[in-house]
Amino acid sequence: MAEWIGDVSKITLPTPFPVGDVNVYLVKGDTLTLIDAGVKTKQAWDTFIRELQTLHLQPSDIEQIVLTHHHPDHIGFLDDLSNVPILGHQNGNRWLIRDADFLANNRSFYETMFSELSIPKKMEKVIERTESILEFGGKRALTAFLEDGMEVPGLSGWYVIETLGHAQSHISLYNENDRLLIGGDHLLATISSNPILEPPIVPGTARPKPQLQYNESLKKVTEYPIQTVYTGHGPEIHFVNELVTERLSRQHERAMKVKQMLVEQPLTGFEICQRLFPKAWVSELNLTISETVGQLDYLRSLGEIVQVIDGEGKIRYTVA
Repeated sequence: MAEWIGDVSKITLPTPFPVGDVNVYLVKGDTLTLIDAGVKTKQAWDTFIRELQTLHLQPSDIEQIVLTHHHPDHIGFLDDLSNVPILGHQNGNRWLIRDADFLANNRSFYETMFSELSIPKKMEKVIERTESILEFGGKRALTAFLEDGMEVPGLSGWYVIETLGHAQSHISLYNENDRLLIGGDHLLATISSNPILEPPIVPGTARPKPQLQYNESLKKVTEYPIQTVYTGHGPEIHFVNELVTERLSRQHERAMKVKQMLVEQPLTGFEICQRLFPKAWVSELNLTISETVGQLDYLRSLGEIVQVIDGEGKIRYTVA
């Protein structure tokens, strides 16, 4: 049951995704603000209404929505709350509008990546499945953009920290008085957040490298004296620096595991993915490919590996 802890109330909602429940937050201020907006299912909306009632509230009391990022399980109620202004990072706007040009560019980007990674053509159906998941999100443009360092309008003492990596639109919200962070999916207590591969903001330019961004964003939050992180999934976090150190260490260890594979023989991106995730790649190819590309980007940034073209014209990776 939702309750107020200071000016913040956590509401946990069901999702149809493997990650499980998602957390959204109501924050009191000059403007009653909903941080993130669940997933677009009747079960989630009905649960949300019931939880609001325990707080003696109704949807019409919500005065603005702030999105930590654009993933479908965080933007589901935008259509239901159609008169409520939406604030978020400008990089998320294309995912909220989802016009024909964006969807075409998105499809083209993933098809190109699949080809470069030597993923069999028949597996491009994964792209279609990923596109269908977008329908679990609402479809409305941002009303206003939030930038790093800004105070959130209507929420005195809450500031925006740009935490790109898990998504190209990811922000976290920091309350300097109470040392609270509403962190979306940037840092989770029981699982590591997956830096998701996305097309470039400007079509035709270099793609983002989300693992490298994510590592820098993890280090960034350790610069703040955070006592509690309210997360997008699961329980709160109270030992931020220790968890960040653990996450960075485990990611480095996994990258070194990839490097060791390449000491033995050059491999394509798909072959690495299969070895790194021998079971999960079958059901979660989109996530495991993002993770694989992230490790390759990381190793290349360290100068540990290089790309080569084999006799069949395939891109393979080998140690430097």
